[in-house]
Amino acid sequence: MQITKFGYYWLDTWVMANVIQLATQNFCTRFLNHTNDPCGRQYDQMTQAARSAPANIAEGNSRHSTSKETEMKLTDVARATLAELANDYLNWMLSHEQTPWSIHSAEYAKVVNIRLDKPKYQDDVLYQSSIHILNQKHRFDAWLLSDNSMIVANCILVLCNRLILMLGKQIENQLTIFREEGGFTEALTAERLAHRTEQSRQDDAPKCPICGKPMIKRMAKKGMNSGKEFWSCSGYPQCNGTRNIK
Repeated sequence: MQITKFGYYWLDTWVMANVIQLATQNFCTRFLNHTNDPCGRQYDQMTQAARSAPANIAEGNSRHSTSKETEMKLTDVARATLAELANDYLNWMLSHEQTPWSIHSAEYAKVVNIRLDKPKYQDDVLYQSSIHILNQKHRFDAWLLSDNSMIVANCILVLCNRLILMLGKQIENQLTIFREEGGFTEALTAERLAHRTEQSRQDDAPKCPICGKPMIKRMAKKGMNSGKEFWSCSGYPQCNGTRNIK
């Protein structure tokens, strides 16, 4: 995955989410009408859920360098909205006394086995990524352009469930990185601690009586010594050595 100001454009999850959004917009325009959706609520609900997936993936990836926690939360929001959208397609089929494709059916196998091409963007990322998304959508046109709404709904349902699994793996990878590197808050704390430790060395700070690490000045926040400075081990909370400041 390439992390740039357009980092999410390289994500297969973002590309697939855009394919689903385009397919859903087309489905709603073609098959929802004043008879089966008199108030237009179904149209709004499905198109908004489809829009939410790529939007949250993009926003989450854009927060990668500043807040990995926010990145995971937004990716999970994308996954949740896809589950909502998948349920709408399932309900469409059930309301017409139809069932989704069996995972053992030939049509299911054909759709689920189509793999996305890897993006090969160069200098014009916005233009080239748009072409890439359309090319990936066209790979499913045999089903998405059908006049039978059940075939279209089945195809999009397979894509939704497939993307939900992809996002689950993406969140697992994000969690692994968070465990290893921490998040933005942890990075700021480490930077502040490193600065204070270096400052203490310059101020001839004493060594910790327990572990021998240089000590830094802290201020008591509660108790009878509240507001008073004291020497604290720079290794806190792993080491809780302290000294009084004379």
